[in-house]
Amino acid sequence: MKKHSAKKELRLLPILLIVIIMCVAGHFLLQTNFQDSHLVEYLLAAIPFAMFGLVIVAFKMAAKSEQQEQE
Repeated sequence: MKKHSAKKELRLLPILLIVIIMCVAGHFLLQTNFQDSHLVEYLLAAIPFAMFGLVIVAFKMAAKSEQQEQE
């Protein structure tokens, strides 16, 4: 089993925190106070795509880190 450096794994932590904040903000915006706003509707529709993009970035960072570790 390989040992992974903690520094390389900690670089992914900000991406995780951003996704958590986006999830909490999305639930906050689903409240009845904001349901009449068209801007909020578009923002809520964009949140899953932004999260998916961040996951792709995280996978690329992890793959690059793995390649550098093998060399």
